[in-house]
Amino acid sequence: MATIEKTKRQTETKEAVGVNNEIVLYNDDVNTFDHVIDTLILVCNHTAEQAEQCAILVHYKGKCTVKTGSYDELEPQCTALLQAGLSAEIV
Repeated sequence: MATIEKTKRQTETKEAVGVNNEIVLYNDDVNTFDHVIDTLILVCNHTAEQAEQCAILVHYKGKCTVKTGSYDELEPQCTALLQAGLSAEIV
């Protein structure tokens, strides 16, 4: 195998692994639907419809993945969700 092809495959593998992180939002008994929706729009750049669907999933299923990406991208967003009083973690 040529060195260039081998390097390309290694780079592609590293890129694919790097985006496997998710912010998972959990249900709680404190926050309103409106607060969750507004926060997802502000912090995660969701559309209103996307934020509403996530809020409904969180309410009925207990959790929902609200964002995927690299850890470095997600960490400030997860921190902002936590600061807004939501329950979230990066997995």
